[in-house]
Amino acid sequence: MASFEPIIVAFACEYCAYTAADMAGIQRLSYPANVNVIKVPCTGKVDVLHIMRALQKGADGVLVAGCLDGDCHFKKGNNRAAKRVEYVQKTLNDIGIGGERVQMAYMSAGQGNVFASVATEFTEKIRALGPNPIKGGAQKAAA
Repeated sequence: MASFEPIIVAFACEYCAYTAADMAGIQRLSYPANVNVIKVPCTGKVDVLHIMRALQKGADGVLVAGCLDGDCHFKKGNNRAAKRVEYVQKTLNDIGIGGERVQMAYMSAGQGNVFASVATEFTEKIRALGPNPIKGGAQKAAA
């Protein structure tokens, strides 16, 4: 499993986390290329189904990255996202897949270093967990 490269989907708030990812690039801070950043208007719009579908479609881990507490442009979107992430984590634990495959992170637009650090640490954590156990089953079922 040493050659396993996890697929990470990162739902990033366009006002904070997505800008932080962009800032990481501008500052030439590296983070794993297997982190696929998806810009969303607000993490509050990321639904449980989006997270679960990402896992079903082959992601080994899902990162939901939003604004710092109290800085959400839509007031409490990041709080709603955190509750949804907790729900998915509990559900994944209940079915034996492991809730640690989903994580919520908070950062401001200027914290490119935080985005790079979180993305790298999360990728390492998922690499240690190994491939998503439902990935193979979902792909076989689709065939």
